[in-house]
Amino acid sequence: MASPLMSLPGAVAGDGIDAPVAAHYGSFNTEQRSLARGEGFVDLSHRDVLRISGPDRLSWLHNLTTQYFEGLAPGTWTQALVLSPQGHVEHAFAGVDDGEAFTAHTEPGAGPALVEWLERMKFMTRVEIELVDDLAVMWRPGDGPGRYDLVPRDRLEAYADAAGPAAGLWAFEALRIERGEPRLGLDTDHRTIPNEVGWIGAAVHLDKGCYRGQETVARVHTLGRPPRRLVLLHLDGSENRLPPAGSPVSHDGRDIGFVGSSARHHELGPIALAVVKRNVPVDAALTVDEMPAAQEVVVDPEVGLHVRPLR
Repeated sequence: MASPLMSLPGAVAGDGIDAPVAAHYGSFNTEQRSLARGEGFVDLSHRDVLRISGPDRLSWLHNLTTQYFEGLAPGTWTQALVLSPQGHVEHAFAGVDDGEAFTAHTEPGAGPALVEWLERMKFMTRVEIELVDDLAVMWRPGDGPGRYDLVPRDRLEAYADAAGPAAGLWAFEALRIERGEPRLGLDTDHRTIPNEVGWIGAAVHLDKGCYRGQETVARVHTLGRPPRRLVLLHLDGSENRLPPAGSPVSHDGRDIGFVGSSARHHELGPIALAVVKRNVPVDAALTVDEMPAAQEVVVDPEVGLHVRPLR
């Protein structure tokens, strides 16, 4: 269902899973510059929202996920992952507790599967889980990755009036890619482990008790050398196109990875995130969809940590 903010002047719908919100409002370069200056907001109301309530919610999430939830202070945003027994990322979400419930958002369309999995893990725990449709996710620029707001859907127009100017998803994605922040399902695949894409620290707490998939995370963190690594690609700008998500990345005629998200940055030009084999030299010239691409290190190939400084 299209966002009610698609009625704002100049709104042009996004593509694919992002179609319900605006890709831009007439000038994505101008919108990027506004966000870079710390002005405006982005409509992310197509993201799925879930609420977890009950007295055991934080200790239960602490035991199930990669994040340290015990003692989480109200109003503190945090990220978390759900891993397979082999350590592959199955779910990713970010949320905040208000003292009575933890409210989280995840990728568009990913909410039902996450809720279904959490329901199976309840057992005798005093928690209640539900998808909610009365809250929408908004984003505003700030330090590092910015800040998320959970806004009642019937207050979106009032929020837009107060937080404007509106910036579209193209501007948001360009700045996200620049920061080296992966998006589940776009910059990851079914084999992705947290160490490969910079989620150690941000979404994975290394000093907590056991959780599903912890053995893989701990082993790679201790020994280093993750199988693959996330990189920022600076694409050749001679062609007026961006590579489709999933396009192979090649080096010396061999496929060595895949490209995920891509965007046109107002300063850097065309950029993309890609996952490549760890042993690809960090200064190697790459090719994506028949376009030359230079790489910038996001995740260290030896230790598997997000080493690129946030801008």
